[in-house]
Amino acid sequence: MSLHSILWVILLTLTPTLELRASIPYALLVAKWPVLVAGVVGILANTALAPLVWVFVDKVMHLFLRIGFIDRVYQRWAARKRDKLQAYVQRWGILGLALFIGIPLPGTGVYSGCVAAYLLEFRFRDYLLASFLGCCFAGIVVTGVVASGNEAFTFVYRSAEVETADAPAP
Repeated sequence: MSLHSILWVILLTLTPTLELRASIPYALLVAKWPVLVAGVVGILANTALAPLVWVFVDKVMHLFLRIGFIDRVYQRWAARKRDKLQAYVQRWGILGLALFIGIPLPGTGVYSGCVAAYLLEFRFRDYLLASFLGCCFAGIVVTGVVASGNEAFTFVYRSAEVETADAPAP
């Protein structure tokens, strides 16, 4: 593990919409990290992102919302997130938010979960707990899928190597 690959994994994790859904595959498939290390670093980096996003939404976002265009786009996006998450939160509370954050699909994750938690008036510590649980869930799922998918196709590489070695020289 080089410093360069560690920085790339952290940078991918901090990127909105990518988060650990991109950083763990990068760590496993490109940087060739061990499975456990890739999963743990991805989860920790994504979890560390949660309080930073909260501070931005809580302290800085209102400055950007003074710009009409940004406010309109934000209000539409926020309404969709709030509507999508409200049923889960009413039924399961913090676990509902954690599932929303942890489902490794586009439009979910720490960034969207933070905005939804803020709009639904979650307490900061409840949001942090939900983020941690969601990041753990997403990290385990992504790590498992990428690691098993990578191993599941090794028979193709091995059989191609064997066929090439057995083939007569031209």
